[in-house]
Amino acid sequence: MSENRKKNQIQNTNLENFDDEDLWEIQSKKEDYINKSLELEMTADLIENLPLELPINNQEVDSINENLALENITETKELEEKNIEILKQENINSIPENKEEKSIISSLELEEKIEPNIDNKSDTLITEITVLEQKKQELINQQETMISSVNLLIQEGLKELEEKKQNLELTIQKLERRKERIEQEMKSTFSGVSQDLSIRVQGFKDYLVGSLQDLAAAAEQLELSNTSSQSWETPSVSTPSQNNNPNPNFVENNFQGETRQIRSLINQYRTKPDYYGSPWQLRRTFEPIHAERVAEWFFTQGGRGALRSMGTRLQNILIASAIMSILYQLYGDRSRMLILTDTPERLGEWRRGLQDCLGISRSDFGPNRGVILFETPESLIQKGDRIVEEKDLPFIIMDQSDDKVSLSLLKFPLWLAFAADQTNKSSNYYY
Repeated sequence: MSENRKKNQIQNTNLENFDDEDLWEIQSKKEDYINKSLELEMTADLIENLPLELPINNQEVDSINENLALENITETKELEEKNIEILKQENINSIPENKEEKSIISSLELEEKIEPNIDNKSDTLITEITVLEQKKQELINQQETMISSVNLLIQEGLKELEEKKQNLELTIQKLERRKERIEQEMKSTFSGVSQDLSIRVQGFKDYLVGSLQDLAAAAEQLELSNTSSQSWETPSVSTPSQNNNPNPNFVENNFQGETRQIRSLINQYRTKPDYYGSPWQLRRTFEPIHAERVAEWFFTQGGRGALRSMGTRLQNILIASAIMSILYQLYGDRSRMLILTDTPERLGEWRRGLQDCLGISRSDFGPNRGVILFETPESLIQKGDRIVEEKDLPFIIMDQSDDKVSLSLLKFPLWLAFAADQTNKSSNYYY
């Protein structure tokens, strides 16, 4: 089929390249050539058919032959020249025809070569397009899944944040209520709003009594300068017995000097608070109700007993700090403070409270100095026994959540426990 197409295209191109005038000239030239060839043949036949019987003149014959020969030669030359011209024209016309044929053939061959390539390329492009469409669909699906997962994560995060927000709001509300309750308790305990005027009158009475006792003590010290040597010997002998006695009793008459000193310190804390004093000196406001509890522990219970809780641990730490400050003023480094609690949180509260009330530092807390904190009564008892063996004075403070106390703790000379208020059943102190 391709060869036939080529031939048809060649014929069409040959016909397209020749005009009508060219075809007319070629046909006229061919007709002249045919007529002349026919005349030559007819002359030859006439010569052959001439009768031999006629008398022949040799000269005439020779002349006729020469004329015929010359005519034939001239005619043949003319025919050859015409044929040459026709051939030249045909060659000239055939050159572009050959060029066009070659170009057509080359174009057809190129088309034949290009057609399979185009088909192959089209197939590959179709496959690539399908692959790209599949990838596009996969990417779209992945994007949708990612968007859905991100939306889920955002929703979960929002839920968690909302829950945290609600929890924080609840804790804030609880803390606000707790703050209000503490403020009410502080007002009722510190400023004496809940107390009546009788408590204020009693406090003023205690202040007057304490000031009179201070004046009496100052007068006695002034009189000692003119007394005999025997009056100096008796207190000098009694003071080491007081310091070395592991079990002091503040109610005995032999310690009237300590009693006056204790009362003067209580009045000083209550009336002249020193917020920037030296360490182991009380640095907080000391109300009459606190002074009553401290005086009760010293003079009524003899340094060994339980006090009714003030309602908050901070208030109890303030009372214990006042007692510890007085003991440090009386016995110095010989007094060792042992605090027993059953939770690490309470130990931290006691550490911070004592640092705030007494102005002591972390170096004052340790196994061989100042204040020692315990979580179990057994370890406290062992440490207290060693302190007694060293002839020092242990002071034990018990702040536990349960209502059971180890009896071994009661053998020490000085101990303090905070009894829970029966009206406040939520308290964690002793009954």
